[in-house]
Amino acid sequence: MQKIVGKIRLLIVVAIIFAFVWFLVVSPMITFRSNEKTLEDAARRYFELNSNLLPTGERVKKVDLKTLYQKSFLKKDLYAPYSKKTCSVNNSWVKVRQENGEYKYYTYLECGVLSSTIDHNGPEIKLNGNPEIIINKGDEFTDPGIKSVVDNSDGKMEISSVSITSDVDTSKVGEYEVKYTALDKMINKTEVVRKVKVVQLLNGTIKQSISNGTNFVGEPENNYLRLSNMTFRVFGLDENNDVIIVADEDIANVNYTKIDDWLDYFYEHLNDNTKKMIVEKKYCNMQISDTTLDTTQCNSYTKKKKVYIPSIVEVNKAKGEGNFMKPSTLSWIANSKNDKEAYVTRRYFVNKEASDKGFLAYDNTYNYGVRPMMTVKGDTLIVSGDGTLRSPYTVGDVEKAKNGSNLNERFTGEYINDGTTAWRIIDVMNDGTTKAISVSNIVGLTDEDEVRYYITFDANDKIIYNPKDKNSLGYYINNKVIKYVNTSNLANHEIKVPIYKNKIIFGEETETKEYKTILSAPNMYEMFSASGGDMTSYWLINTSKAKNVGAAIYDAGSPVNEKIEAYQPYGIRVVGYFKKNKVIVSGDGTIDSPYVVK
Repeated sequence: MQKIVGKIRLLIVVAIIFAFVWFLVVSPMITFRSNEKTLEDAARRYFELNSNLLPTGERVKKVDLKTLYQKSFLKKDLYAPYSKKTCSVNNSWVKVRQENGEYKYYTYLECGVLSSTIDHNGPEIKLNGNPEIIINKGDEFTDPGIKSVVDNSDGKMEISSVSITSDVDTSKVGEYEVKYTALDKMINKTEVVRKVKVVQLLNGTIKQSISNGTNFVGEPENNYLRLSNMTFRVFGLDENNDVIIVADEDIANVNYTKIDDWLDYFYEHLNDNTKKMIVEKKYCNMQISDTTLDTTQCNSYTKKKKVYIPSIVEVNKAKGEGNFMKPSTLSWIANSKNDKEAYVTRRYFVNKEASDKGFLAYDNTYNYGVRPMMTVKGDTLIVSGDGTLRSPYTVGDVEKAKNGSNLNERFTGEYINDGTTAWRIIDVMNDGTTKAISVSNIVGLTDEDEVRYYITFDANDKIIYNPKDKNSLGYYINNKVIKYVNTSNLANHEIKVPIYKNKIIFGEETETKEYKTILSAPNMYEMFSASGGDMTSYWLINTSKAKNVGAAIYDAGSPVNEKIEAYQPYGIRVVGYFKKNKVIVSGDGTIDSPYVVK
């Protein structure tokens, strides 16, 4: 009895397995093969009625399922077994070719997980080199080509059988494609695409501009770069193909003895994206004499630095008419004459001997212009500009503000215009106000009516900056000059007046005095306090305890480093603090398109 029960159970299991196999494998396959035959029969009728479409020679012709539906050679849809999902109309087809004088049909049907076993895959194309190539604008593009072409049915194929098309244009920045197309004997197609990105690499662009040289010379028109909202000139390439740049104008006036300290302050005011682009390197700072002012060789270098200033070597290498490395103002170069003197350069000196040489030594505690020099990564991408002053190269380090964004979210160096005064951002303060300096001197009712202040001394022959003293420049600014400035956007803000024992030297204030004012004079050591070569005189806020010592910029664009003469008139630039609730309504933050706020 137990044996009979066991046999019955076995038969039941076998029946169940058979049912599953029939339901999951056999029946779907029968339906699929029937669909294959239906597709092939429809294709045969199609070619019988369109005999002119039949292939000749070794050619292959194809008709897809979609066409057979559209031409009514199939009335009913073909479905994947046990589903309402139709077979693929684009990937299902019938191909026909002539073999031994007869037409032979090859059917490929794709229905869900089921597909025909007929060869339907194109050849495998393997490329030489990378599937994505980056090339610099203007460089010649050479296609690395094809390594091999192999088909699963036809075997190894000739590389020359692959069709290659390309839309690469290295004269224009953009993304392009090189397409490689191969067909096997059944006209199964494979298409492989190589991406070619034409970019404007900074070092590649500079290399093209200076031809076989290492640096620009004379007064080039195509070496301007905008970085951290400041205009730089590209000097040239270093031995690592990185790009050396120098500020187009003095940022501030500083004592030679304190340049390293001030450059730390400058570096902190660069935006974070710019800092990532900077390459630390050694800079030339050898000592020179009046007899070696024409040298182009360096024999002494600093430790690796992020920022420094140009040396006599860079200035001399840029020799030529104009020499862009010589500013219109007196600006320090990285070379001392001895322990007490260092050299400045300038495009034109009044002294003929100095003018011929282009360099002059001064007391190293004097304040003269500082033009920071940096080295940025050569593979930095240029995103816009043609290198001219009007359209300098930009590298995407700063995105312009969106209309409606807060002014105090912006960056050092950007420009603002409030309708009466053009401003430039120095910094955003901890209290949310935005500290800015007027781009130029304040004028009166007309552009020619420049506001000026005639210096007077106190009883001890001292020049004191005190907004509460009617005889002081500080009072004059807040009670006279204020009439010509739109102060509706400005906050009454605390200022610090730096006071020095004798000479005005960066970081050596004896004390500071604090006042609350709307406007103040610029601090000599803050960003953009230098003249920018506009050759207009103006007073500075820095105050000394010594007799007849004050801070001002001459008409020639350089600071007063000796005692100031009584009743000497200078113009007025101002510093103000934009209220923390100010919103940008238009503009790009550039000098040509400053932010407008409300």
